[in-house]
Amino acid sequence: MIKLVVCGMTGTTIYDNREVESILYDALQQTGLFVERSTVVGMMGWSKLKVFETLWEQQIGKSHAMYRQNVTDSYDLFTQLLEQHYASQRIRAADGATELFWHCRKNGIKVALTTGLYRKVTNIILQRLDWMKGLDEHYTSQSPFSVIDCSISSTEVQSGRPCPDMIRLAMQQLGVTDPMQVINIGDTPADLLSGRNAGVRLSLGVSNGTYSASELQHYPHDGILGSTGELIMLLENIV
Repeated sequence: MIKLVVCGMTGTTIYDNREVESILYDALQQTGLFVERSTVVGMMGWSKLKVFETLWEQQIGKSHAMYRQNVTDSYDLFTQLLEQHYASQRIRAADGATELFWHCRKNGIKVALTTGLYRKVTNIILQRLDWMKGLDEHYTSQSPFSVIDCSISSTEVQSGRPCPDMIRLAMQQLGVTDPMQVINIGDTPADLLSGRNAGVRLSLGVSNGTYSASELQHYPHDGILGSTGELIMLLENIV
Protein backbone atom coordinates (compact mmCIF):
# COMPACT_ATOMS: atom_id res chain seq x y z
CA MET A 1 0.00 0.00 0.00
CA ILE A 2 1.26 3.46 -0.91
CA LYS A 3 1.45 5.75 2.12
CA LEU A 4 3.25 8.78 0.66
CA VAL A 5 3.41 10.63 -2.66
CA VAL A 6 6.35 13.03 -2.97
CA CYS A 7 5.89 15.68 -5.67
CA GLY A 8 8.14 18.36 -7.04
CA MET A 9 6.79 21.90 -7.05
CA THR A 10 7.52 24.12 -10.08
CA GLY A 11 6.71 22.22 -13.24
CA THR A 12 5.07 19.32 -11.40
CA THR A 13 2.39 20.64 -9.04
CA ILE A 14 2.75 24.33 -9.95
CA TYR A 15 2.38 25.53 -13.53
CA ASP A 16 5.75 26.73 -14.79
CA ASN A 17 6.36 28.38 -18.14
CA ARG A 18 10.11 28.01 -17.57
CA GLU A 19 10.07 31.09 -15.33
CA VAL A 20 12.59 29.74 -12.82
CA GLU A 21 14.90 28.70 -15.64
CA SER A 22 14.67 32.16 -17.25
CA ILE A 23 15.26 34.00 -13.97
CA LEU A 24 18.21 31.76 -13.16
CA TYR A 25 19.72 32.36 -16.60
CA ASP A 26 19.24 36.13 -16.28
CA ALA A 27 20.98 36.16 -12.89
CA LEU A 28 23.89 34.19 -14.31
CA GLN A 29 24.36 36.57 -17.23
CA GLN A 30 23.97 39.73 -15.15
CA THR A 31 26.68 38.61 -12.72
CA GLY A 32 29.23 37.50 -15.30
CA LEU A 33 28.55 33.77 -15.58
CA PHE A 34 28.25 33.05 -19.27
CA VAL A 35 27.01 29.52 -19.92
CA GLU A 36 24.84 27.89 -22.55
CA ARG A 37 21.11 27.90 -21.85
CA SER A 38 21.20 24.11 -22.18
CA THR A 39 23.56 23.98 -19.19
CA VAL A 40 20.98 25.79 -17.07
CA VAL A 41 18.21 23.45 -18.26
CA GLY A 42 20.35 20.47 -17.26
CA MET A 43 20.59 21.79 -13.70
CA MET A 44 16.89 22.38 -13.12
CA GLY A 45 15.69 20.53 -10.04
CA TRP A 46 19.00 21.18 -8.25
CA SER A 47 19.38 23.37 -5.19
CA LYS A 48 19.80 26.79 -6.77
CA LEU A 49 22.70 27.69 -4.48
CA LYS A 50 24.43 24.52 -5.69
CA VAL A 51 23.94 25.70 -9.28
CA PHE A 52 25.85 28.92 -8.65
CA GLU A 53 28.55 27.15 -6.64
CA THR A 54 29.08 24.60 -9.40
CA LEU A 55 29.17 27.10 -12.25
CA TRP A 56 31.50 29.54 -10.50
CA GLU A 57 33.79 26.65 -9.58
CA GLN A 58 33.90 25.64 -13.24
CA GLN A 59 34.60 29.22 -14.36
CA ILE A 60 37.22 30.40 -11.85
CA GLY A 61 37.86 27.53 -9.41
CA LYS A 62 37.01 27.25 -5.73
CA SER A 63 40.42 28.53 -4.68
CA HIS A 64 39.94 31.87 -6.45
CA ALA A 65 39.82 34.82 -4.06
CA MET A 66 36.49 35.98 -5.51
CA TYR A 67 34.79 32.58 -5.66
CA ARG A 68 32.61 32.86 -2.57
CA GLN A 69 31.75 36.53 -3.17
CA ASN A 70 30.76 35.79 -6.76
CA VAL A 71 28.54 32.91 -5.64
CA THR A 72 26.89 35.20 -3.08
CA ASP A 73 26.35 38.01 -5.59
CA SER A 74 24.81 35.69 -8.20
CA TYR A 75 22.59 33.93 -5.70
CA ASP A 76 21.44 37.19 -4.09
CA LEU A 77 20.39 38.61 -7.46
CA PHE A 78 18.58 35.38 -8.32
CA THR A 79 16.63 35.40 -5.05
CA GLN A 80 15.70 39.06 -5.52
CA LEU A 81 14.38 38.46 -9.04
CA LEU A 82 12.61 35.25 -8.05
CA GLU A 83 10.84 36.74 -5.03
CA GLN A 84 9.69 39.72 -7.08
CA HIS A 85 8.28 37.36 -9.69
CA TYR A 86 6.34 35.08 -7.34
CA ALA A 87 5.08 37.97 -5.23
CA SER A 88 3.62 39.79 -8.22
CA GLN A 89 2.81 37.32 -11.02
CA ARG A 90 -0.02 34.83 -11.26
CA ILE A 91 0.63 31.42 -9.69
CA ARG A 92 -1.59 28.44 -10.42
CA ALA A 93 -1.60 24.74 -9.78
CA ALA A 94 -0.42 22.47 -12.58
CA ASP A 95 -2.98 20.37 -14.41
CA GLY A 96 -4.34 17.65 -12.14
CA ALA A 97 -2.33 18.64 -9.06
CA THR A 98 -5.25 19.71 -6.87
CA GLU A 99 -7.22 16.64 -7.90
CA LEU A 100 -4.26 14.45 -6.95
CA PHE A 101 -4.00 16.09 -3.52
CA TRP A 102 -7.66 15.48 -2.73
CA HIS A 103 -7.55 11.91 -4.04
CA CYS A 104 -4.63 11.19 -1.72
CA ARG A 105 -6.39 12.85 1.23
CA LYS A 106 -9.52 10.79 0.61
CA ASN A 107 -7.51 7.56 0.48
CA GLY A 108 -5.24 8.18 3.47
CA ILE A 109 -2.12 8.85 1.41
CA LYS A 110 0.20 11.63 2.57
CA VAL A 111 1.45 14.27 0.12
CA ALA A 112 4.84 15.98 0.45
CA LEU A 113 6.12 18.74 -1.82
CA THR A 114 9.86 19.04 -2.41
CA THR A 115 11.68 21.82 -4.22
CA GLY A 116 15.14 22.99 -5.22
CA LEU A 117 14.01 26.48 -4.21
CA TYR A 118 14.77 27.97 -0.80
CA ARG A 119 12.30 28.35 2.07
CA LYS A 120 11.37 32.03 1.71
CA VAL A 121 10.20 31.77 -1.89
CA THR A 122 8.67 28.34 -1.22
CA ASN A 123 6.50 29.99 1.43
CA ILE A 124 5.49 32.79 -0.93
CA ILE A 125 4.24 30.19 -3.40
CA LEU A 126 2.46 28.05 -0.79
CA GLN A 127 0.76 31.06 0.79
CA ARG A 128 -0.46 32.49 -2.50
CA LEU A 129 -1.97 29.11 -3.44
CA ASP A 130 -3.43 28.66 0.08
CA TRP A 131 -1.44 25.44 0.44
CA MET A 132 0.20 26.59 3.69
CA LYS A 133 -2.91 26.10 5.81
CA GLY A 134 -2.58 23.52 8.57
CA LEU A 135 1.22 23.31 8.39
CA ASP A 136 3.18 23.77 11.64
CA GLU A 137 6.57 25.40 12.21
CA HIS A 138 8.22 22.36 10.61
CA TYR A 139 5.94 22.68 7.57
CA THR A 140 4.19 19.44 8.45
CA SER A 141 0.42 19.09 8.68
CA GLN A 142 -1.36 18.69 11.98
CA SER A 143 -4.80 19.17 10.43
CA PRO A 144 -7.17 16.91 8.49
CA PHE A 145 -8.08 19.94 6.38
CA SER A 146 -4.60 20.69 5.01
CA VAL A 147 -4.09 20.62 1.25
CA ILE A 148 -0.65 19.01 1.61
CA ASP A 149 0.97 17.16 4.49
CA CYS A 150 4.56 18.36 4.28
CA SER A 151 6.79 20.89 2.50
CA ILE A 152 10.54 20.35 2.15
CA SER A 153 12.88 22.91 0.55
CA SER A 154 16.48 22.34 -0.45
CA THR A 155 17.69 24.63 2.35
CA GLU A 156 16.44 22.14 4.95
CA VAL A 157 18.66 19.24 3.91
CA GLN A 158 22.38 18.67 3.56
CA SER A 159 22.19 17.88 -0.15
CA GLY A 160 19.49 18.70 -2.67
CA ARG A 161 18.52 16.63 -5.70
CA PRO A 162 19.63 14.27 -7.16
CA CYS A 163 20.51 13.14 -3.62
CA PRO A 164 17.55 11.54 -1.80
CA ASP A 165 17.71 13.78 1.29
CA MET A 166 14.45 15.67 0.71
CA ILE A 167 12.47 12.48 0.13
CA ARG A 168 13.96 10.88 3.23
CA LEU A 169 13.21 13.96 5.34
CA ALA A 170 9.61 13.95 4.13
CA MET A 171 9.33 10.27 5.08
CA GLN A 172 10.77 11.00 8.52
CA GLN A 173 8.44 13.95 9.14
CA LEU A 174 5.40 11.92 8.11
CA GLY A 175 6.28 8.66 9.85
CA VAL A 176 6.80 6.56 6.71
CA THR A 177 9.68 4.11 7.15
CA ASP A 178 9.44 1.88 4.08
CA PRO A 179 10.49 3.52 0.76
CA MET A 180 8.49 0.84 -1.07
CA GLN A 181 5.40 2.64 0.22
CA VAL A 182 6.48 5.88 -1.48
CA ILE A 183 5.98 7.25 -4.99
CA ASN A 184 8.10 10.16 -6.21
CA ILE A 185 7.07 12.32 -9.18
CA GLY A 186 8.82 15.26 -10.81
CA ASP A 187 9.51 17.02 -14.10
CA THR A 188 13.33 16.94 -14.18
CA PRO A 189 16.07 14.30 -14.38
CA ALA A 190 17.13 15.37 -10.87
CA ASP A 191 13.65 14.43 -9.62
CA LEU A 192 13.86 11.00 -11.22
CA LEU A 193 17.34 10.37 -9.88
CA SER A 194 16.43 11.46 -6.35
CA GLY A 195 13.57 8.97 -6.34
CA ARG A 196 15.81 6.21 -7.62
CA ASN A 197 18.46 7.08 -5.02
CA ALA A 198 15.83 6.98 -2.26
CA GLY A 199 14.77 3.48 -3.34
CA VAL A 200 11.10 4.42 -3.67
CA ARG A 201 8.57 2.04 -5.20
CA LEU A 202 8.04 4.24 -8.25
CA SER A 203 10.04 7.23 -9.48
CA LEU A 204 7.91 8.88 -12.14
CA GLY A 205 8.44 11.72 -14.57
CA VAL A 206 5.85 14.24 -15.71
CA SER A 207 6.23 15.73 -19.17
CA ASN A 208 4.26 18.99 -18.96
CA GLY A 209 7.00 20.81 -17.03
CA THR A 210 10.63 21.60 -17.90
CA TYR A 211 11.41 18.41 -19.83
CA SER A 212 9.51 16.56 -22.55
CA ALA A 213 8.75 12.85 -22.37
CA SER A 214 11.42 12.10 -24.97
CA GLU A 215 14.04 13.98 -22.92
CA LEU A 216 13.08 12.27 -19.65
CA GLN A 217 13.19 8.84 -21.28
CA HIS A 218 17.00 8.95 -21.19
CA TYR A 219 17.05 8.80 -17.37
CA PRO A 220 16.17 5.92 -15.02
CA HIS A 221 12.43 5.98 -14.38
CA ASP A 222 9.36 3.85 -13.71
CA GLY A 223 7.09 5.70 -16.09
CA ILE A 224 6.50 9.10 -17.69
CA LEU A 225 3.09 10.73 -17.20
CA GLY A 226 1.55 13.50 -19.27
CA SER A 227 0.40 15.38 -16.19
CA THR A 228 0.49 15.03 -12.42
CA GLY A 229 -3.22 14.18 -12.38
CA GLU A 230 -2.56 10.96 -14.30
CA LEU A 231 -1.04 9.56 -11.11
CA ILE A 232 -4.58 9.17 -9.71
CA MET A 233 -5.40 6.26 -12.03
CA LEU A 234 -2.07 4.63 -11.27
CA LEU A 235 -2.74 4.91 -7.53
CA GLU A 236 -6.16 3.35 -7.95
CA ASN A 237 -4.50 0.29 -9.50
CA ILE A 238 -1.92 -0.02 -6.70
CA VAL A 239 -3.84 0.71 -3.51
